[in-house]
Amino acid sequence: MSSFPGIKRQEHVDMMYISIETAIALASVVGNVLVVLAVCVNRALCNTTFCFIVSLAVADIAVGVLVIPLAIILSQGFTTQFDTCLFLSCLLLIITQSSILSLLAIAIDRYLRVMIPTRYNTIVTRRRACVAVCLCWILSFLTGLVPMIGWNNRHAQGNFSSSSDIVCKFTTVMRMDYMVYFNFFGWVVVPLSIMIALYAEIFRVIRRQLNRRAEATCDRERYYRKELKLAKSLALVVFLFAMCWLPIHIINCIDFFCPECSISQFALYFGIFMSHVNSALNPMVYAFRIKPFRVTLIKFSHRCMLCKPTEPTPCPPSTQALTEKVDVLL
Repeated sequence: MSSFPGIKRQEHVDMMYISIETAIALASVVGNVLVVLAVCVNRALCNTTFCFIVSLAVADIAVGVLVIPLAIILSQGFTTQFDTCLFLSCLLLIITQSSILSLLAIAIDRYLRVMIPTRYNTIVTRRRACVAVCLCWILSFLTGLVPMIGWNNRHAQGNFSSSSDIVCKFTTVMRMDYMVYFNFFGWVVVPLSIMIALYAEIFRVIRRQLNRRAEATCDRERYYRKELKLAKSLALVVFLFAMCWLPIHIINCIDFFCPECSISQFALYFGIFMSHVNSALNPMVYAFRIKPFRVTLIKFSHRCMLCKPTEPTPCPPSTQALTEKVDVLL
């Protein structure tokens, strides 16, 4: 009889976990779908930077549609074949990797816009931006699927046939040396360090240009002030990504470098929650910090409440006209 309270307590914890994860998934999907719609209906957002932002939004939508449901399923410990469990775990890594590579592409894009403003429009075209987005996703798949070619925990399962079922857990199939050395140090710390250096240089150059008031024209000062505002918003997105994803990676490092250390279930759940919450935060940053998104979302919500169709406006053929439009909105 004494075991029943423990079972009920565990059921309560599971229900709370599933409920919170479901709420995060819904917020992530709805918010990022609105981001994609905002870019589609507002021609002022049809530039290279927002092309990368859409890629990031798609990754965040995938978090709500795929990653969180998979996390809930894995938490319940269902049984499946090793390779199936490994593939599902790799999907989580692919989507995470696409997010950080999209953030890196955004940082490089803003760096080029500040460093070579006169040649930016001819070098960074919309077509090249789309190619860069495709490369980010291809690289994400290649790095995320590395465990499928052998860097996994199959040997730790002992002698079992390929058709044998296991209790599917992320740590059951994924090796911690891969997660720490390859995934964290190689594909999280390095890109984040590059982004920090790029944004530091962007802010340094912009501040220097704005301080040259004697040489600056009105248009030039407006250009750099606009770039400073957008750079701050995008740097905030990078900061939130780091703050939300570092806890789970730190837990992985503790588990790998200090096997005797005990990690509480609460700390593990906190790290998982934080990594998922990040996908729901980005649309809020865009809405509150970037005026074109805010204006578009307000108009879109008004049209929805009045039951009027929203007609997308085509992207302007002239890059110069686009730049002028964004300048006005920002």
